[in-house]
Parts: sequence; C-alpha cells; structure tokens
Amino acid sequence: MTLPSPRTALRRAARTAAVPRWKALGADSRAAASGAVQPRAEQPRAVLQRTARGGAHVWVLAVVVVMGLLAACGSEQNGAGNQPSSGGSQSRSIAGADKLAACPSVPSRPPVANALPDISLPCLGHGPDVRLSALRGPMVVNVWAQWCGPCRKEAPYLAELKKKAGGKLQLLGIDYADPRPELAVKFATEQQWDYPHVVDDEKATQQALKIAGPPLTAFVDQEGAVVYVHRGELTSQQQLDQLVREKLGVTW
Repeated sequence: MTLPSPRTALRRAARTAAVPRWKALGADSRAAASGAVQPRAEQPRAVLQRTARGGAHVWVLAVVVVMGLLAACGSEQNGAGNQPSSGGSQSRSIAGADKLAACPSVPSRPPVANALPDISLPCLGHGPDVRLSALRGPMVVNVWAQWCGPCRKEAPYLAELKKKAGGKLQLLGIDYADPRPELAVKFATEQQWDYPHVVDDEKATQQALKIAGPPLTAFVDQEGAVVYVHRGELTSQQQLDQLVREKLGVTW
C-alpha cells in the first residue's frame, strides 16, 4: 500500500474539516434564513448578573425565614419563663393546702453555732421558702411523715402544745421523705396542726440532724441554737410539755 505524500494528506484533512456554510451558520442563521425570529443569546456577563440577582433574592428570603423562626423561638422562651417554677417557693395546687398555716418570711441572719442546717426548704402549704438556719426560738421543730405510724400517734400532743403555749412558743413541721404531698396535706389538716410545715423530700436535713427516720423533735432556743433533740416518738402530752419547760424555759 502506497502512503500519500504529506502535502496530499494535508489537503485531504482540510477538505474533511471544512464545514458547509449553511452548517457553520448554526441554528440562528438557519432560523434567520427561514424568516423565524429567535431570541438573542445572552452574553456571559448578563447571565452572571441575572444569576447574581436571583441568588441575592434567595439569600434575602432565607434570612427572612431564619429571622421569623428565631422570633418564634424567642416568643416560646418568653412564654415558658412566665410559667410557675416547680422549685423554690411553692404555692402548691394540692387540694386543702390553702388551709394550712402559711410559712413566715424569715429575715436573713448569719448562722449561729449548733444551728439548724443552713438550707432552705419549700412550704407544704403557702408562703416563701424557709431558711432553717435563720430561725430563732423558742421553737419546737418536729420531723414527720404521713406514712409514719409513730408520727400519727404523737400528732395530737403537738396540736395541743400549740394551743396551750400560744404566742410564747413557735412550732415548725418538716414533712420528711414523703412521696405523697397530697396525703401529707390531708394528714396535717386532719390533725389540726395550726403551724407551718416545710417539705424535705430529698432528706436534706438527714446528716445535720442525724435523722434515722421520723419522728424527731428538735428544740431551738432564742439564739437559734439546737439545745436538744428527741429521737423517736413522743409518748405523752406530759413528756412533751416537760421537755419544752426544761429545754426552752417556756411555761404557760
């Protein structure tokens, strides 16, 4: 087989690469020749400008949507902040809680030696949290629970003590490790305990008062010091009255 000369090969390649004029004109030229009007192709710069404008619109829309979502979240948070807190000072919605004596507002005082533990406990009924270390006597603090049998037995003695001592003596109950606050409210109401009660459902007073379990009765003097702790059940009215006279010097 004889190979063509370089010059011949170049001529053949040129003829092969040549495109008829009507093909080279492309679709726009053919359309023009047929009389049809075709839209003018956009220049690259115009395409970029239009794309940029479209992208800006999308970006602005996205910003508006995000701002709307943030505003909605803010409204929800503000609404949640207006809801009553489950902790802190309690105004319990338990039936009968409004019949219990309200917890007093105790002024802030520095703890004294041998004072009640420096913790604040919520009120079983209504009123502010009570900081135990700020309490001053003479006072009887009784630790109880509605599920505690001995607590039920000594309950009448505490109610009678409050009636006899009147304003000469303060009483405070601590509802201790009690999983049923509604039953605690019912129990305190039935016993006619005409003095405030706080709630220690997490046993915060256990270590300081060395509570093995209720009942426990602490006697607090005028300076706020715990001068005596009676562990276990109070067996008679006479026993309780005598402890108040001896440990706190209160008579009636």
